[in-house]
Amino acid sequence: MRSSKLLIVLIGFVVLSFNVQAHETKKITGLKMPESAIAAKDGRIFVSEIGEFGKDGDGQITVIDKNGELKVFAQGLDDPKGLAIVGNDLFVADNHRVMKITLDGKVSVFAAPEAFPEPAQFLNDLESDAAGNIYVSDSGDLKGVGGAIYKINSKGKVTTIINGKQDARILAPNGLLMGKTQNCIMVVDFVSGVLYRLDMKKNELIEVANGFGGGDGIVKGKKDQFYVSDWKNGKVFSVKLEKGAVVNAELIKEGFAAAADIAPSLDGKFLLVPDMKAGELVYLPLH
Repeated sequence: MRSSKLLIVLIGFVVLSFNVQAHETKKITGLKMPESAIAAKDGRIFVSEIGEFGKDGDGQITVIDKNGELKVFAQGLDDPKGLAIVGNDLFVADNHRVMKITLDGKVSVFAAPEAFPEPAQFLNDLESDAAGNIYVSDSGDLKGVGGAIYKINSKGKVTTIINGKQDARILAPNGLLMGKTQNCIMVVDFVSGVLYRLDMKKNELIEVANGFGGGDGIVKGKKDQFYVSDWKNGKVFSVKLEKGAVVNAELIKEGFAAAADIAPSLDGKFLLVPDMKAGELVYLPLH
């Protein structure tokens, strides 16, 4: 088989490597603790870079355009993690607050620390619903104390959906994904490695699957298929559900240093996997 060429583009201190051989994986290297990625409808990909954990102001959002070129989209964040797009705005979970970034990169506080019913400890993933509300997970102390899920309306008002005081199974909620109905949201827990379905109308938390180690990101695939990342063990799983029950769960990729908040590519051919400790964004082919 003829070998294709490897194209390497140097952009600042970031190396963008595209290998066009089908059996190898495309990746972007040189990122500073990438935690989350999201693909916009216009083909751009946004990546949150934490920088140094606990150091305020050194976090940023990087954007990758349709040609694979990178540039800094927004700077001056603290520990940016989960991302969500509502309309033309990008929202970011930034440690103890949620930020809004406009198309031209202007950053403003959407939900300040004092807006939360209880002091946020580790705001992590973001998810939005069809009405434009945003849901954010608070992973607490990452050991099982202080976990919560909040809802933020379009005006920035924050209300509690569920927390560890209401249900002891809420340890360190991380990845969020809206379910088939407006009242349903999927939650994967970082401490227990359990995937739950939360009926927000009935206030029912139902275990769907377990064994995901340090559960981090969750995204929807085709039909009843989901993908879940395990940050602690560097793995990505495929999970197939039917009528809310698991019919198949398999490991599709391991060997990541820390597989963080995953996202599907715009064409659905790849899973975007921020490998936090490796400083990479990996384009994992989906078959």
